Amino acid sequence: MGVLANCARSVAALAVVAGVAGCAAPAREQQPVKAVYHLTNGLDEAQRAMGNVRNHLNADPNAKIVVVANGDGILFMLEGAKDRNGNPFEVTIQDLKAKGVDFRLCNNTLVQRKIDKARVIPEVTIVPSGVAEVANLQFKSGYAYVRP
Repeated sequence: MGVLANCARSVAALAVVAGVAGCAAPAREQQPVKAVYHLTNGLDEAQRAMGNVRNHLNADPNAKIVVVANGDGILFMLEGAKDRNGNPFEVTIQDLKAKGVDFRLCNNTLVQRKIDKARVIPEVTIVPSGVAEVANLQFKSGYAYVRP
């Protein structure tokens, strides 16, 4: 009888856990998907990434997207940067910013390359470290890592 009682308690405990898990799933589905796009390789990568971000928002308009750039990835966030078709990236960034996308640029890269902060377009936020920003978004804020 002791074994049956233990089994009954185990089944009851599993039912409670299953019930709690079932309640948690709908709450998670209501939260927006959060994604961090990490750019490090220059203008061609940035052009691809901006297309990916647009497609992402078309498929999921409620997604919370942050674009973080360091190294050569920052080039599209500087005044005068153009894509391979001659279109200014600033216009693309302004459009996506209006749709809720955040753009963040690595200060370490600016310092290392001696790039004046005044060259960064106004819609972009300068963060101390691009790599640390990506790690913090993933670990602390639950963002999915996307590499275009």
